[in-house]
This record gives sequence, C-alpha cells and structure tokens, in this order.
Amino acid sequence: MNLAYRERTQEELRRELAAVQQQYEELKAKGMKLNMARGKPGKAQLDLVSDMLRIIADPDDCISDGLDVRNYGELTGLPAAKRLFADILGCKPEECFIGGNASLQLMYDTVSKAFTHGLLHSEQPWSRLERVKWLCPAPGYDRHFKVTQSFGCEMITVPMTPTGPDMALVEELIRDPEVKGMWCVPKYSNPDGIIYSDETVHRIAKLKPAAPDFLLMWDNAYCVHEFEGDFVPFEDILTLCREAGNPNMVFEYASTSKITFPGGGISVMASSVDNLKYMEKLETIQIISYDKVNQLRHVKYLRDKEHTLELMKKHADIVSPKFRCVLRHLDEQIAPLGIATWQRPKGGYFVSVNTEPGLAKRTLALCREAGVTMTGAGATFPYGIDPNDSNIRIAPTLPPVEELECAMEIFCVCLRMAALEKLIAL
Repeated sequence: MNLAYRERTQEELRRELAAVQQQYEELKAKGMKLNMARGKPGKAQLDLVSDMLRIIADPDDCISDGLDVRNYGELTGLPAAKRLFADILGCKPEECFIGGNASLQLMYDTVSKAFTHGLLHSEQPWSRLERVKWLCPAPGYDRHFKVTQSFGCEMITVPMTPTGPDMALVEELIRDPEVKGMWCVPKYSNPDGIIYSDETVHRIAKLKPAAPDFLLMWDNAYCVHEFEGDFVPFEDILTLCREAGNPNMVFEYASTSKITFPGGGISVMASSVDNLKYMEKLETIQIISYDKVNQLRHVKYLRDKEHTLELMKKHADIVSPKFRCVLRHLDEQIAPLGIATWQRPKGGYFVSVNTEPGLAKRTLALCREAGVTMTGAGATFPYGIDPNDSNIRIAPTLPPVEELECAMEIFCVCLRMAALEKLIAL
C-alpha cells in the first residue's frame, strides 16, 4: 500500500505499525554499531590523501620563502600558506591568518577576545556589557551555537530560507545595538546544504548594524566541497564588505579538515588588515606560532586552487555514492508516506530531513536502540531546542556504502514507526 499515512484508516495504520515493528526487531537483532553523529570523512578519503605525509622527506624540504619552518616565528603563518588560502577564497594573502587543524578554534578565539578585550571598534570588552545578543540562522551548526552559548550570549533564531537567512528579519534585528554578531555558513550550509544567493550575500555585506563592533562570522567550511556537478564559484565577502563601507565587520574561516586530514589539517582566519593587526597583538601573547611544518606540507601537496579542486573531484567520487544512497532510501521508503521532506544538496557533508512535527526525538531514540547513532534531535537549533521537534541531520560520509545501506534501512523504519505511533495516538 502506497497511500500516505494520513490517508489511511486507523485499522490500516495499526496493521502497518505491527509490520514495521516486526521489521524493526529484525534489524535490531543484526547488532549494528555505527556512530554517524558527526560529518567525518571516511577511511577511503583519508587514504586518498595519505601520501601527503611523505611529501617532506629531508631537511632541505623545510625551507619556504627563505624561512626554516622547523623553527620559531611567523605567528600569522607562512606566506605560501597565505597565498594558498587567498587563492581558494579569493581574498588577499595579507588578509589571511593561518591556524592549526581546526577553524573552530579560531572562531572560538575571536568570540573569546571580543569578550575579554573587545574587538577593533569595541567601546569596551563584551564581558562588561549587560547583555550580548547573537543571530543564529537555523537549522544551523551546533558547535557554532555552543560557542556563543558558552559565553552567555542571548541567541536569537533566524529562520533559514532556500536562499539563506531571512534577511528582512536580520535587517530588523541588527537595529538593536545589543545584537553583536551572526553565524553564517554561506555555501552548502550545515545541515541544509543551502548556498546563499548573490542577493543574500550582498544584503549581508551591506548591513548597517547599530553595534559598531558587530561581528559577522563567515564560516566558509564547504567552499570547495561539491560532490555533484561543477564547482560553484563564490564572491569574496571581504571585498564586498569593504566596498559596502564595512571593512572590519567580517571574519571569514575555512580549513582543510575535509580536504586532507581533520586531525592534521590547517585553517585560516581572513579579515581586514586592520583587524588582523589588532588580533595579532592579542595572539602573540598566547602562541608563538602554529605548526608551520604542516602548513608547508599542505602548500606542497595542494599547490593552488586549481589543483585543490582536482583533488576534491576525487573526494566526490567517494562521497557521491553515499549521498545517492541516502536520497534513494528516502525517496523510495519515505516520500510516498508524506511524513517528511528533505533537502537534495550537491555539496557539503549533510542531508537535512524535516519530519512532521514531533517525530525527530522518537526517531533518533529508536535508531540509537537499533545501533545507529545520529546527531541529537534539536542540535541544529540554538540551545538544542527544535521548536517543532522535526529536524534531523544525516551525516553519511563516514561509513562504507554497505553499512550506510543498512543504517538507512534502520532510519527509515524508525521514522515510519515514530510517525505511526503518533498517528495512532491521535
């Protein structure tokens, strides 16, 4: 029977629930143990780039622009690493600060310094303010929300649309001087896989916040991460903000976490030269330099944007079948039932599923009991609270396709069971 669940009688729903429960018990008996809560590259992707570990073979390979990368110095990063990221992002090398393996560390540090010292145009450190408000497009990245929550920010949910954050609401909210910042993942947003439209990006660059030290956190984590179709170019947000009269409003971040190794990559913080000079004065107190040997390793391996994009096509060959697997299961097993909708991303690391209200927690609890752990319900919203209990983030990249087939079978059965239980209880 292919009728949507809401078109069935109570008796038909009960028979369906009995059949689904039996299927669930059979799947649970297989004893699967799979944690796909985070967007991790799979082993094949790590093996793809493991030859990078041997690219620096002897001491003579450790010189870059006349600098011995094994020694102290160059807090802001190797000039060659700055040129590499500037090529990828479209900004200028002098606008780049090179960090360690996690761009999240640079993001946290930026927010932290706003609270402890203030930003370049802050009247005082944010810690002295009575209240700091922060705009959070949602569904969004849970680690972003945890950063601002950890500093006591009052987080305001901004709904995501197919073209990015609801800009009419953003433009209204920034009139409040207590609104000090906004998170953005402009390309293949986490978890929806949305690319901000050109109009949205230009409206963001032209914002006129009441707070002079408003902080636009531009996390360009998936800037080269297509897995279907051609590379989608993007405009340089630093240039757009500068041309709009907001040269110091934006800090952009990216990393090689899903290009080379999440545990051994490099990251970048890009902003105006004035912003970086100010931040460098604060950074020099806490660190002498990040790992320049690893920076050089990446420069030698990735070379430039063109070569990096060629590497990403090889990643896509590995990742694309996994996303097709997820979408096929959803299309075949869930779509006819009318109990959920989902995005069909062409890049990034996630598939975002929106169930009928009230099903996400129950679905994920059933999955966990059957041996499949996914991102927790509510994680994609500020404070971990999804008002509709409906958004589920599927991260398909870690397991091999064979395991993912079984995991998606479990997921679809769990979602069906949760939906049937709720409809029968009405």
